[in-house]
Amino acid sequence: MEPIPDEALPPDETIAEATRLLDAGRPFAAHEVFEARWKAAPEAERDLWQGLAQLCVGITHRLRGNAVGASRLIDRGTDRLESYRASGEPTYGVDIDAWVARAVATPSVR
Repeated sequence: MEPIPDEALPPDETIAEATRLLDAGRPFAAHEVFEARWKAAPEAERDLWQGLAQLCVGITHRLRGNAVGASRLIDRGTDRLESYRASGEPTYGVDIDAWVARAVATPSVR
């Protein structure tokens, strides 16, 4: 597996890379891509990137059979994204509903 860069990618590249990693079955790596963007983002964008990162960690927990941890992180991520969406700030084309639905629909192993 290729390493995940520590530096933040531009927003559009962040979304594309995280999506690619999630599609490849690497949700924790997708989380790391979003986390780098979240830490480098302006204050007004941090809830977007942190919420997406939390969804990816929630998916990771689901795939590892930790249903309780998964639900908590997915709920936190969803809450961050909901408040962000309500603010009217740009989302760089992220379909928030689709990301939340994907996290919620990920089956728990066990």
